[in-house]
Amino acid sequence: MSFRLSAALPLALIALVPVTPVLAAPPAPTAAPTELPQRVLLVVSSHGRGAGDIQPGFEMDELTQAWLVFRQNGMAVDIASPTGGAVVADEYDPKKAYNADFNADPTAREKLANTLRLEPEMAGQYSAIMVIGGKGAMMDLPFSQVLQSLLAETERRGGVISAVCHGPAVLARMRTASGTAWAEGRKLTGFADEEETLFGKKWVPHFPFLLESELRKLGAEFSEAPMMLPHVVTDGRVVTGQNPFSIGLAADAVMRALGHSPAPREPWADERSLALVAEAISGNTAPLETALARKDGKIDVPLVAIWGYYRSIEAGEDRAMLASAVRIMELAQPHFPEPQLDDAIKAARARLADG
Repeated sequence: MSFRLSAALPLALIALVPVTPVLAAPPAPTAAPTELPQRVLLVVSSHGRGAGDIQPGFEMDELTQAWLVFRQNGMAVDIASPTGGAVVADEYDPKKAYNADFNADPTAREKLANTLRLEPEMAGQYSAIMVIGGKGAMMDLPFSQVLQSLLAETERRGGVISAVCHGPAVLARMRTASGTAWAEGRKLTGFADEEETLFGKKWVPHFPFLLESELRKLGAEFSEAPMMLPHVVTDGRVVTGQNPFSIGLAADAVMRALGHSPAPREPWADERSLALVAEAISGNTAPLETALARKDGKIDVPLVAIWGYYRSIEAGEDRAMLASAVRIMELAQPHFPEPQLDDAIKAARARLADG
């Protein structure tokens, strides 16, 4: 996830032809998760062009983390997209540990270079399907009737369906056999409206809907954590994650929903950092302070600082939120000597004093 805020640019509008929602077929016999193929399908958008500058695509960080967690758990993994073949990720940092590990795996590289085309014949081949996010997921995945059918059938068979970040957009277009919204009454999460306000200015005008607003309108029990903090919701055999920093935990939750204990793993630096931020804003700052002081590379200090900065923007007139944002920035400040951070802290403190 890029934290750069960009002004909206003139873009060719994408024609979104109305599609009749796929209807779930009558219930099929439900298999125990252990009887299903121990194989996971990761689904990404085909929409990307120009590393996300021309058209948004998928989040590479999400794909690579999901791939690594599922492979670590002994699952075979395939990658698919609506059109198949080569797909384009949004701009990402190849030096991040998970991206480097993925790119060092020739099998992973080959499967991403030649994604499978989503086909009805895939039904029954996977114990779990996870829909990867990225803003491109808003543009094509909700309109893939094949994907809707595969998700519905996987759940009916006793498998697990999952979607993270903007991936749950496809869930907003699914219908039950009776014609009601599939999302109605489901406990779900996804990229929140407040996150779109902060990070989605360039592409939101081209979205068919805002994800959180649409799921709430359809009757979903939508929940969220403060912006960009990890948050995963499991509702039976449905697992959703709020944002890119929820992907590892969502993959762990998929394994649990399949009846397995997730393999122990070391959280990645950004995942761990925001988990510590979540603990800090709930009142326990000691773990974050200790991790920052260690300077051991297991924490992403700039990310902690950036989180505090954006939280201060979001706070508006909310003094409690602003104070917590200042606290996070001040914890990062000794370890991230940047004039912009100093200025942000001064501005936030002045706002607190004016109140």
